[in-house]
Amino acid sequence: MSADLSTDVVVVGAGVVGASCAYHLARRGLRVHVVEAFGGPAEGSTGRSFASIRAQWADPLNIEMSWRSIRAYRAFPDDHGIDVGYRPTGYLLLVPDAAWEAQLAAVRVQREHEVPVDVLDVAAAGRITPFTPDGIAGATWGPADGVVDPHLATGAYLTLARASGTQVLFRHPVTAIDGDGDDGGWAVTAGDRTVRARYVVNAGGGWAGEVAALAGLTVPVAHSRRNIYATAPGALSAVWPGPVPMTIDLGSGGYVRSEGPRLLFGAARPDQPDGYDVSVDWPWMEQALERAVARFGWLADLPLDRTGCWAGTYENSPDHQGILGADPAAPTWINACGFSGHGLMQAPEIGRLAAEQVTTGAITSLDASALRPDRFAAAPEPGGRQLGLVF
Repeated sequence: MSADLSTDVVVVGAGVVGASCAYHLARRGLRVHVVEAFGGPAEGSTGRSFASIRAQWADPLNIEMSWRSIRAYRAFPDDHGIDVGYRPTGYLLLVPDAAWEAQLAAVRVQREHEVPVDVLDVAAAGRITPFTPDGIAGATWGPADGVVDPHLATGAYLTLARASGTQVLFRHPVTAIDGDGDDGGWAVTAGDRTVRARYVVNAGGGWAGEVAALAGLTVPVAHSRRNIYATAPGALSAVWPGPVPMTIDLGSGGYVRSEGPRLLFGAARPDQPDGYDVSVDWPWMEQALERAVARFGWLADLPLDRTGCWAGTYENSPDHQGILGADPAAPTWINACGFSGHGLMQAPEIGRLAAEQVTTGAITSLDASALRPDRFAAAPEPGGRQLGLVF
């Protein structure tokens, strides 16, 4: 066993959320150690994400966290001299008749937060992505939504954190976490090192529950597989001349997006069991294709290519919202996990808020109380604040 290390904060996980946390903590002057089981950054769910980001939500908190994060990604070249792959390729949401009024209400909230969003009729939406219009009342279009490169973003945050003194230990899986002293500190055993710190930030993604259990804490987060299927390179150009932005049929949950010469598509499997599994679900491909073809009929004519398909995982919480803030049983344990497929989308703001919790003892610059870790233990208050999803 190597000599013990001493630091202010141990960040568990070197995905994009952990990397953002490390950067924001280091820029506030804290000594930070990041410990990661994989051999490099973004090798868990981050690197297998669909890389799509949007500010089109139905509630103020998610709108604000996403919109601030999009602007942070957009400003990276100017602020830090690093391109993280942000491209405003847009997000097109095809809205069924029954959901149209709710979608228009969501647009009003988005515009209150200065998010650029357009309301389109069916014909205008079809000029962006061709689709079968049956049952569609209209669409909303986010021109600043788009994509970001998860590997570039994670690497950029770690580079910036290291420049401020952060130490990153790859191939150091966490195997034990014990209380250290009477001040609420922690002794984290990772690989052959023990790192002693005042704070732990749990950015363990789908493993966050297992990480917390090592410290005797309960964090309800689980992996859930998501599959991305792909057409053959160049096949899309035979049916559509330009790129296809992220386009989601809100009625069925099917979605399509082009990436380079391929078209990608997918749909969440409703009976997907929890657990870490990154093997591609080939039996589900046929049903996902059926959902997509029902709205995007031209997809049926495109040859598929198994070599372009992949699977990753969401880090789901019970209500599919993030868990952010101090654990109620241990105030020096900060959770930044469970964002249920929205971690990359909101990572810049998650890291900022986690650092605020560590350095000030509370998150006050944004009302993030709906993400508090103790919400699963408490009965919901009548008329209490609800988080809304666009889809």
